[in-house]
This record gives sequence, structure tokens and C-alpha cells, in this order.
Amino acid sequence: MMPPYRKMSLHLETERLTLRPWAEQDADRLRALHAERGTGMPTAEHIRTVIAKQLAAPAETGISLLPVQRRREGDFIGYCGLIVGRATLDEPEIAYELFRHAHGRGYAAGNAPSLRVLEKLGFTRHHISTEPSGEVV
Repeated sequence: MMPPYRKMSLHLETERLTLRPWAEQDADRLRALHAERGTGMPTAEHIRTVIAKQLAAPAETGISLLPVQRRREGDFIGYCGLIVGRATLDEPEIAYELFRHAHGRGYAAGNAPSLRVLEKLGFTRHHISTEPSGEVV
């Protein structure tokens, strides 16, 4: 099956961040990130399945989530990318999750120019999800 989109780039760099393909060494950090949600520590097998699905996604759909690491420090701080989400593949959603220690450092706010580009292309913001604490998720 041919993906509906041209395969997205699997390696992107900004001044401070690198987005790259998933690797085996991401499993422990992804487990820790999922555990920060407060729902307990996922099993190693579950995380391996999550990573395998993300590695297969670009060939199937043309879109995926990618690990985010700080360029200077080289540490995994979360993930971001495009997902099918609540709608269909015709309307992909932007998704991201960062460790709490990475919040408030301007990583997501640094994407304001991209939001303006999307608006110029006719995209509209559908919704923003927030935790009961008011934190944007």
C-alpha cells in the first residue's frame, strides 16, 4: 500500500533540537516519559511495540512521531510529529510530549513560525487539550 503522503523527513534539526528515527536506546527513556503521566511504568514489551509501530509508520502512512533530543546535551527529552489522531489520515494531527524537566524552556514555543506558515496555508487550529492542572497536553 502506498502511503497517502510523501514520506516525511526522519531527521530534522533546529538550533537546539534534533528529531531523528527511533533507536533501541530510546526504550528506557520512553518508558520513563510514559511513567511521568502518572499511570504507572509501562512494560518494556509495550514500549518495544510502541517503537516498532513508529518505525513502521512512515512506510504505511508517510507520517510518524520522532524522538526529540537536545543537540548540545544529546539527551532524549520527548517526541513529536504527526499522527492520525481523532480524525483520519486525511487530517493528521500534530502531537508531542516532553519530560516535565523540558517544559518552560521554549521548545514548543519555538514553533510559532511554523504555526504562522500553517495558517497561511489555510490550516486552522481545531483544539488544544489541557490537563485538569491547566497544562497544555
